[in-house]
Amino acid sequence: MQPLAGESVVVVGGGIGGLSTACYLADAGAEVRLIEKNEQLGGRASRLEKDGFEFDMGPSWYLMPDVFERFFGQFDRTPSDYYELTHLDPHYRIFFKDGDRVDVTPDLERTKEVFEEYEDGAGETLERYLEKSKENYEVGMEHFVYEDRSRLRDYVDLDVARQARGLSLLGSMQDHVENYFEHPKLQQIMQYTLVFLGGSPNNTPALYNLMSHVDFNLGVWYPEGGMGSVVDGIVELGRELGVEYDTDRPATAIKGREGAFLVETPDGPLRPDLVVSNTDYAHAEQDLLKPEQRGYDANYWESRTYAPSAFLLYLGVEGEVDELAHHTLVLPTNWGQHFDSIFEEPAWPDDPAYYLCVPSETDDDVAPEGHSNLFVLVPIAPGLEDTPETRDRYRDEILADIAANTGTDLRDRIVVEEQFSVEDFASRYNSYQGTALGLAHTLRQTALFRPPHRSKEVDGLYFAGGDTTPGIGVPMCLISGELTAETVIEDRG
Repeated sequence: MQPLAGESVVVVGGGIGGLSTACYLADAGAEVRLIEKNEQLGGRASRLEKDGFEFDMGPSWYLMPDVFERFFGQFDRTPSDYYELTHLDPHYRIFFKDGDRVDVTPDLERTKEVFEEYEDGAGETLERYLEKSKENYEVGMEHFVYEDRSRLRDYVDLDVARQARGLSLLGSMQDHVENYFEHPKLQQIMQYTLVFLGGSPNNTPALYNLMSHVDFNLGVWYPEGGMGSVVDGIVELGRELGVEYDTDRPATAIKGREGAFLVETPDGPLRPDLVVSNTDYAHAEQDLLKPEQRGYDANYWESRTYAPSAFLLYLGVEGEVDELAHHTLVLPTNWGQHFDSIFEEPAWPDDPAYYLCVPSETDDDVAPEGHSNLFVLVPIAPGLEDTPETRDRYRDEILADIAANTGTDLRDRIVVEEQFSVEDFASRYNSYQGTALGLAHTLRQTALFRPPHRSKEVDGLYFAGGDTTPGIGVPMCLISGELTAETVIEDRG
């Protein structure tokens, strides 16, 4: 018998975590309705379509393919049932602002040669670093990501202690990488993935060196049609399992308790047995629940460290941009000042590190013939003043910086342009202070130190998404859906 047969569930929020949870709950027999405030599903993985250009508005890196294979495999499907993948070569290109250019490719031997050019012995050191990264990834995923250890007692276990032995758990990524590489550019190459975790080299635990295994060994992929195709695949899977979806239907309040919930919406109330919130955790607690229902007060949310927001330019451009790869990073030789402007003294960065995505390098269908599709992402501090005047000024500075450091001048070729920044993240996604990702992965905000999947105060209310375990990013949010559903089944099955 299905463990949730006869149960009705409303999932509030159609981001990756909510879509994943809905699939697992429906597969367990629940009657699942997912409601989403915006006009499309996917949350931050939304699409922007304009004049023949199709942009991924948020996530654009398809990493950790094993997680997607595992997710679809739980339902006897494969990713290829829904979308096709291309292995990118190069994985990404880096322009350093002193004129150096580095391509990181799927060929590890070529990458080792690049490392040797900067530091004698660095090629073999890279191999040793990746061996440790692979060990951390395999142990970490099996024992600390796919298993939800949300309470301290979950760690007071001899088996857990044995599995954790040897993992790089403590210290910062900066300290860890410095133990292997002296050259600052090599350190930057090993640490750029911290952007995906919403942290900096100095506040992200060394455990996350596992991301280098993701980068160098598992590879960087592109789903045909962009990350929106992945969203489409998960949504279609949900439909096959019986999930019903309502877009343009925000929740305005969550009231009641297990077996007698009332989810208020502009289109009328819903009365499920159980509720899963995939909205930003702070928004759900501070705006949808009554004070006595909240697990955390306003002081808690004010005291957290948040991942960056972003200044984004979505650009449709005439002609080719051959100097740029599908994924391109532009890095100052000293990026410490940029991280300081995010985490220490919030301000629009003067000499920013930023990212360019050009999916038209791989996919002819995302731009009209003879044009290129790209977006520019500059990580900035959440909560910054975000005025039209500031955006216009910064837009001109970034376009000039791209021309100076990549040899690609876009300024006279732009035919489509849209901007997205702090205020848009706050209004479209209800994100706290306009953060693009949520709670950063600092040591005090990792594993059991993140908010739990199970509400502290309301029986039958659960949470999914990047603010819970295992954390930020599309693969992690997919897994958060699995962990949330497991919690529901544990309580109700």
